[in-house]
Amino acid sequence: MTGRRDIRVLLADDQELVRRGFASLLANEPGIEIVGEAADGSEAIAETRRTRPDVVLMDIRMPRMDGLEATRAICGDQRLSGTKVLVLTTFALDDYVYEALKAGASGFLLKDTPPRLLLEAIAAAAEGDVLISPAMTKRLVADLVRRPTSRPGEAGPLDVLSEREREVLAEVARGRTNSEIGETLYMSPLTAKTHVSRILGKLNARDRAQLVIIGYETGLVSPGE
Repeated sequence: MTGRRDIRVLLADDQELVRRGFASLLANEPGIEIVGEAADGSEAIAETRRTRPDVVLMDIRMPRMDGLEATRAICGDQRLSGTKVLVLTTFALDDYVYEALKAGASGFLLKDTPPRLLLEAIAAAAEGDVLISPAMTKRLVADLVRRPTSRPGEAGPLDVLSEREREVLAEVARGRTNSEIGETLYMSPLTAKTHVSRILGKLNARDRAQLVIIGYETGLVSPGE
């Protein structure tokens, strides 16, 4: 993470011991700066507005206001468009994964995630990418496939996309990076990034996490592909 501006991180968890643990871990990592802490969703929103972090590590179950509601508020605030939310929880429940990503979260990890994966997730979120714990990915896909998808011939959100943009969206939904999309579709990573940016704008999606959801919800991609 060297050679660039430090990633500014806000910690939101109702347990002080947990916050101290994450703070201790991240404080020893070059390129990361802890800019604040919050003990509930309301504090998380207030501190995010005050400190304007790059990434918020957000617990789900907190008093007064939970992490999902706080995530919706932060991700729905245009003034905080530069802030990404990374959800951390001890509860591996399907609805939490789905609702967190729908709310605008840029990743979903369990609290027992290995430190290296946590650091990768923070870096990915800061760059606008999505990282979901491998243990959570299967649950997310299984949950998405149970939800209604658009039927052939039915008007849907993908109608605004060109055929090429649909191909790129499908690769994003499969979890591929810009470089991997470029290799698969025979284009440069920069061209892939440009397509992704246009797709985000056309679908009014906040980030790649929401594109993953759209790809599965619309039936553009299916589990097991």
